[in-house]
Amino acid sequence: MEISGDPYDSHASPDRLGPWLLAAFLAAGAGLSVRFRLFQILHLKEWLSRTAGSLFSGAGGGGHISQFATVCTALAATVGTGNIVGVATAITAGGPGALFWMWVSAFLGMMTAYAEVWLGIRYRFRRGDGRQVNGPMAYMERGAGSRGMAGCYALLCLLSSLGMGSMVQANSIAESLSYTFCADRRLVGAVLTALVMAVILGGVKRIAGLAEKLVPLSAGIYMAACLVIVGACFQQVPGVLLSIFKDAFRLEAAAGGAAGYGISRAVQYGLSRGVFSNEAGLGSLAVLHGTAGDTTPEEQGMWAMFEVFFDTILSCTLTALAILCTLRRSGGPPAFLDGGALTAYCFSVYFGRAGEYLIAVSMALFAFSTIIAWFYLGSQALGYLSGEKGALCCYGFLYLNAVCLGCLFNLRAVWELSDILNGLMAVPNLIALLLLARRVKLPKL
Repeated sequence: MEISGDPYDSHASPDRLGPWLLAAFLAAGAGLSVRFRLFQILHLKEWLSRTAGSLFSGAGGGGHISQFATVCTALAATVGTGNIVGVATAITAGGPGALFWMWVSAFLGMMTAYAEVWLGIRYRFRRGDGRQVNGPMAYMERGAGSRGMAGCYALLCLLSSLGMGSMVQANSIAESLSYTFCADRRLVGAVLTALVMAVILGGVKRIAGLAEKLVPLSAGIYMAACLVIVGACFQQVPGVLLSIFKDAFRLEAAAGGAAGYGISRAVQYGLSRGVFSNEAGLGSLAVLHGTAGDTTPEEQGMWAMFEVFFDTILSCTLTALAILCTLRRSGGPPAFLDGGALTAYCFSVYFGRAGEYLIAVSMALFAFSTIIAWFYLGSQALGYLSGEKGALCCYGFLYLNAVCLGCLFNLRAVWELSDILNGLMAVPNLIALLLLARRVKLPKL
């Protein structure tokens, strides 16, 4: 979402991810998938029944934070504006085939998410002052034996929380609400800052409690609207699915050079959007799952797989189908539409002006969920670097100011720096996963 006057422009570019880092994400997922014999695909029914299925049967895990709240907190950090803006941008830039490559990145990322969460639970520990260390910091220090690597990761996570986690997300909310509802950005900033403060002052239990209510509500309403659109265009679905698979490889292209270019764009946009949509490989899921109490590494690892599945395979796919079915039925959008504006256009075809309101509110709710989840990520990172209460209070003050400033100012440089920091977080995490992959165990099914 660029800060160019249109709040629906996508800010992120696959070029910022860099081919070498994208290759590292995919290599990690592919290596783990081979090592565990495609567990995420061949045992799909089993791990889904032990995760999402357990919520309906009441067999979820215990702990001081409920299993459902833990999952919702993790989803709050991953299900965000990228599920609306990023998907539309990937389709516009890479064609329908980009969705196929998003699926590829998600299925590979499931095993990356499983491994990092498994390691996070396996190696989490408490310091002498009672403070719990979890996530990549724990398995880098206790598993890989490198406090320096853990400190580097914690610092990058802390900086990312002040950029991507707070300032950037707040900017998304302000831009969207001011564009759609003509809301005053100063008022949005004041209200949003007050709401975030009210949540974070309650600690992790209040953050998890709000996520437990907000994520199902926001994701449920948005996905239900997508299903209404797909249902209205049901006759278009077979053709859309066929175009996704054909376009992924440009089988119909006669000119080899043009086909290769088309394929590269579909692969580039699809894979990069998929990687940064579900966050598998960044280590954030491992931190968020550290709140789970009486549990096993295998159980939490399967939940991490479900979160990647929900974020990309379900949520992003519904967005893509709603867009592609609408465009196929209507003959295409106005030429200038891209990103979230394209999604808003498709929603408005079926819901009128209310469709644009729905997109704006969904983006605001998704971004707010991400803000509160990233505060917990940042506080855990700072807690590893310095457990002093004064430092944590100072961080809370800085975080709230970042939220406020994000609503008030144009932040193009912050967007770009946040993208870079977000990517750099993955470097020590992927190295640690490479070093510790042999220790990861699959659940007994």
